[in-house]
Amino acid sequence: MFQRIFRKIILFIPVMAGLCSLLAMQPVKPRFRVLALAENGGHHIAYSKTAKVWLDKLAADSGFAIDYVQNTDQIDSAFLAQYQLFIQLDYPPYAWKPAAVKAFEQYISEGKGGWIGFHHASLLGEFDGYGLWPWFYDFMGKIRFKDYIGDFAAGDVHVEDAAHPVLKGVPAVFNVKTEEWYTYDRSPRPDVHVLASVDESSYKPASEKKMGDHPVIWTNSAYKTRNVYIFMGHSPDLFENRAYLLLFRNAIFWAAGK
Repeated sequence: MFQRIFRKIILFIPVMAGLCSLLAMQPVKPRFRVLALAENGGHHIAYSKTAKVWLDKLAADSGFAIDYVQNTDQIDSAFLAQYQLFIQLDYPPYAWKPAAVKAFEQYISEGKGGWIGFHHASLLGEFDGYGLWPWFYDFMGKIRFKDYIGDFAAGDVHVEDAAHPVLKGVPAVFNVKTEEWYTYDRSPRPDVHVLASVDESSYKPASEKKMGDHPVIWTNSAYKTRNVYIFMGHSPDLFENRAYLLLFRNAIFWAAGK
């Protein structure tokens, strides 16, 4: 009797092993899907390439999926419906295809997914023959690009709302060592909730290009979607900055609703 039971066990082991192998081959459903829109050239390309390496590792470690596009050609409502988070990774708010404009406005206004914008997303005005995108102008707090520190400067970023999930664990003050520091025609503060600002007196080297009140991280609660704009996004050395990486990571999981 013992021998019969033993033989059955021996025969059963390969079946179980095969079953386990099949289960292991089944794709694991990602926690959420992210679309990252990034330029494929220009002087922000080094930042975008470094961001992709970091994002791919974070996605693999944290169980979400991320896809990248370099223009808005394929973006429409059906395309965006696949994603729970849209990252505008150094891509300006002009030269978008009409279908992408309509789909993006609907995506944000109806809260169909989260949004994180970086750096070039606030390049608002008339550029390269394209006019101002009025909806995006309102979304970003009614600002127009005015000037920037072309030869770069380090600067201290001061957290204003430490209780916000995007800033959880981020130091009250952290330094960014290589940035262009855009100036705008006005502060967006009256129309957005400011999370952090840069201390213009901390610029090294010092610069005359200042705004006075200079927000650099904010969210617009007038829109249904979870959204946050993070100005810093020019230099790849940001991915050596622990405070910035924590900020970026927090923003992803907050904006995705996770």
